[in-house]
Amino acid sequence: MSLATVTPAEFAALGRLDLIARLVVEGFLVGLHRSPFHGFSSEFAEYRACFPGEPVTHVDWRVYAKSDRLYRKVFSEETNLRATLLVDCSASMGYGSDPARPTKLAYARLLAASLARLLLRQNDAVGLELFDSRRLGSVPARAVRRQLFEILKRLDDLPAGRGTALGPVLHEVAERLPRRGLVVLISDLMDSPAEVADGLRHFRHRGHEVIVFQVLDPRELDLDFKGEARFRDLERPDRTLRLEPAHARAAYRERFAAWRGEVRGACRRERIDLVETSTDTPFDRALLAYLSKRRRLA
Repeated sequence: MSLATVTPAEFAALGRLDLIARLVVEGFLVGLHRSPFHGFSSEFAEYRACFPGEPVTHVDWRVYAKSDRLYRKVFSEETNLRATLLVDCSASMGYGSDPARPTKLAYARLLAASLARLLLRQNDAVGLELFDSRRLGSVPARAVRRQLFEILKRLDDLPAGRGTALGPVLHEVAERLPRRGLVVLISDLMDSPAEVADGLRHFRHRGHEVIVFQVLDPRELDLDFKGEARFRDLERPDRTLRLEPAHARAAYRERFAAWRGEVRGACRRERIDLVETSTDTPFDRALLAYLSKRRRLA
């Protein structure tokens, strides 16, 4: 079975975040090199013999082990991008309609780990911000060998989220980022589109490029539940609702589509790339969306 066909649920079952990130990225890159999509930053071009006095940063030690000669990897383009991954840990992200699929937060965690590995593989600096209605923890952006370990450690120990207040927390993070770069927001965006747009506008005002991955559960899209169901607000557990989904489905889908349309419009006005995905979507699509954005910045 090709890694490109592995579902998020099958990846999540592996358990170890470092292993998942490695398999996702390596499988993605294998598929990418077989496709017509070329030109991404730090794309491997060729080997060149290493001369005395040169740094050994890009020496391929596997080739050395086989040939007893030092060869350096040459890349077609090398840039110094500074990227920050913003992961929404609010209680609504803990939703999952099917135990066989990851929750939205689990999907966001796997996606962030894979993006961090891909960024560092391209010699870019990458940092991490965790939040719900407030900042919960961060890893400053660096391009050092230990950085992936630090990010995975934070993602492995995600705090229990509470309510959502995207606007204020995005403003706070925007003020803290020291210089222009790429901001990657991974969230269900379950908040007022106007508040979300206002927070994202702050990043654009400070010169950052922004890409947003909106992660939703498939049942949030269609309300396709069978029989009477009881719904509970994850951010206000005292609020519950019992209903027959079939009776509310049409009105729900109409209102949900209208809300998503507002989110799309807000991102379009701020010139922000919005990638709509769900917890049953393979990670390839998200990584390709990032790479498309990254290519335009190179």
